Amino acid sequence: MLVGQVEADGNVRVMGLGLVPSAGMHKGMVNDVGEATQAILAAKLQAEATSGFEIGRAFVSIAGGHVSSVNSRGVAGINAKRGVNDDDIERAMESAQAIAIPHNREVLHVVPRTYTLDGQEGVRSPLGMHGFRLEVEAHIITAASSSVQNLEKCVAGAGVGVDRFVLNPLASAEAVLSETENQMGVAVIDSGGGTTDLAIFIEGTVWHTAVISVGGNHVTNDIAHALRLPFDKAEEVKLRFAGSNPGDIDPSEAFEVQPFGEDEPALYSRRDLAYIVEARTEEMFSLVLQEIKRSGYDGLLPAGVVLTGGTAALPGIRQTASRVMNMSARVAQPGGLIGLADKLDGPEFSTSVGLLRFALRTDILGGPRARANGFNLGRALGGIFGRFLPE
Repeated sequence: MLVGQVEADGNVRVMGLGLVPSAGMHKGMVNDVGEATQAILAAKLQAEATSGFEIGRAFVSIAGGHVSSVNSRGVAGINAKRGVNDDDIERAMESAQAIAIPHNREVLHVVPRTYTLDGQEGVRSPLGMHGFRLEVEAHIITAASSSVQNLEKCVAGAGVGVDRFVLNPLASAEAVLSETENQMGVAVIDSGGGTTDLAIFIEGTVWHTAVISVGGNHVTNDIAHALRLPFDKAEEVKLRFAGSNPGDIDPSEAFEVQPFGEDEPALYSRRDLAYIVEARTEEMFSLVLQEIKRSGYDGLLPAGVVLTGGTAALPGIRQTASRVMNMSARVAQPGGLIGLADKLDGPEFSTSVGLLRFALRTDILGGPRARANGFNLGRALGGIFGRFLPE
């Protein structure tokens, strides 16, 4: 959980940080309300203690295989004499949302991709332009209502109200993408513990999103099975010794760890460990590539892929991603921070920092939910990352 305060220059200073082990979550979804609530509460208390603010509301990130997306078009008639105004754009967006959504799902985001005005395609901002017919193509992201309600219940149980749920890769993109990447075409791959989240950005807006149920915990499980270790010990081995590119590791490098049922530690090769990690990360990026090709936008990503999330901290993962996906790749972490910047130095913090920036932009734009909830960035901002623990 992060707490930020807006400075006079409009930047957000990170004032507080709460970081505790993840509990009650599996593949981005709640599987134990009590454990998840206690984890959030512990993070909240830490964040309040370090910042001096009382946290009452927060922007909360969300992920999981229950998240899906669809593109839809909407149309609105325009008074040609006065030009397009905010009400016209809102009517077009409402028209785009008039699609059949099952009763057990709810809308998380409706993002305008592109506008068409009287047949003129590729309009980025129609506000003030003259015409008779405004069309919008929107990207609509939905989630299972039960999963959203379960997460909201855990957050509420910790004494925090939800101002808005934000899909993980959209929050991460706020923290790691450059304006050039955003405009040219880029895929953000946010890989955490339970899921790998994908968002494709073209011409400054999101064109496609997906959640893939493979993440860093699968790497840890592979290590645990191969070396016969408990999960927490396998996680420690992953963080200390693992890499994703065996060719980068000296064959003579080794480490000691004590397997189940053994009286003495055993010696293992770091290169052999890297082959275990490489196999799983190759699978992960193959699944991401399949999703990108399924979207039809694989030829529109000259900026390649940006890797973030806790799993992106694995040494050699950039090379693995570039080789498997045949694209340029870079590992990104949040930058340009003020305040507790030294404690947020890693790709595992991209989502949480992105939530603060997402909240700032929403407040500046006067987002309807922010207004309805009385959200004010002059107070503390709470950023709770969807997996509650950097992997």
